Amino acid sequence: MNSGLAGPRYHPSRASLTGVGLPGDRMARMAARRAFLDLRATYLQAIEPLPGPRADWLRNQVRRAQEPADLWMLRAAVFEALPAQSWRAQRERLQHSIDSMFPRTAQDSGFSSLF
Repeated sequence: MNSGLAGPRYHPSRASLTGVGLPGDRMARMAARRAFLDLRATYLQAIEPLPGPRADWLRNQVRRAQEPADLWMLRAAVFEALPAQSWRAQRERLQHSIDSMFPRTAQDSGFSSLF
């Protein structure tokens, strides 16, 4: 039964939102979009040199991402696909980009893992 409620990924058409909000709102939306595109580019740079069908699938998924949440859901697969020799540098670059889009909710304790 359709109760008239929108699904979790429903978004009103952008045409219906034309002219809505103040100029500052528009600038904030543009900045958020730019940050998303930068994060997507960082994901693609990390996985671009990877060979194989799994890497092809990841590249396709990243290119098709429309929202930051789409990239968030791919982060573990991307980190897992990075090769061991370049994993640390790529991981740090990617983690920095992810942190800029999704700020951490918990403070670092100052302790580090032995592993």
